[in-house]
Amino acid sequence: MTRISHILCPVNFSEGSRHAVARAAALARRYHAGLTLLHIFVSRPAMDVPPLVLEASDRQQLLDELREVADSAAHGVHVDCQVRQAEFADLAILDCIDDQDPDLLVLGTHGRSGFRRLFLGSVAEKVLRRAHCPTLVVPPRVPAADDDVATFSRILCAVDFSESSDAAVVQAFDLAADGATLTLLHAVELPVLPDLPPGPDISAIAERLKAETHVRLQALIPAAVRERCWVETAVVEGHAYREIVREATERGAALIVLGVHGRGAVDLLIFGSTAYHVVRAATCPVLVVHSENGIAAWRRHREQRAARGTAPVASPRAQPELRS
Repeated sequence: MTRISHILCPVNFSEGSRHAVARAAALARRYHAGLTLLHIFVSRPAMDVPPLVLEASDRQQLLDELREVADSAAHGVHVDCQVRQAEFADLAILDCIDDQDPDLLVLGTHGRSGFRRLFLGSVAEKVLRRAHCPTLVVPPRVPAADDDVATFSRILCAVDFSESSDAAVVQAFDLAADGATLTLLHAVELPVLPDLPPGPDISAIAERLKAETHVRLQALIPAAVRERCWVETAVVEGHAYREIVREATERGAALIVLGVHGRGAVDLLIFGSTAYHVVRAATCPVLVVHSENGIAAWRRHREQRAARGTAPVASPRAQPELRS
């Protein structure tokens, strides 16, 4: 996300998605980026229900509603409103990502439970699990967006020294504006040992490990970044997701940045990974970042798809969009 020129934000007209639109618009204003608002009309809401037909008048009404959302929340931003028809909303959104290659996807969650319904197969979970572009998840608990929140004056970036974590750190450096405070956080999860005869001092081992980790975190920070923002390192002990959420809350973080592993990006979410728990519990937006290998794999997939002549709207999963 070094350069943001195009932001994609799916809209289902819920309060959660409207909240996400306001956040996406604030970012678009800051980066002088274009914003696409996308609504998917689901033609098959249930397996035992015949497919619905989206008439031209209904398409126009949905497009008008999208434009109203844009007018109320995205003033001063070039907005492209699109309506697509598809059997599955998540696949249609992923197709749109594939077609348009946005620099950032902004997803809103709905309801006080946030991501508690992930296991029920929510659209947001399915998209987040498979989208390869950087994705900003906006929980309903975050404050209303204005242009000030787009500067992210206080950022917390979780670091586990993996490849995906390295990519997250780079994005956090890019987002840290002049005068911002950036915290690089690593959580040490020590194993629980049974009672043993007198031996090595576990607490001393833990303190040495923390000190070594501080040195590793400091080594990640370029001099140029130190000159334009305040960067601090923190090493804590405990379960990673709990410590990330706790530290973000106590430090008043405006953004959490996380790297995700694997070719399927957030596939581990449904198995209780750190990213899943953080997104579910966070009270501020969470930026999910993929490793360079993950992004490269996505781009190779796009190139192969284009070479086969199946890239854009030829997908049977979504009908051509109506746009303004």
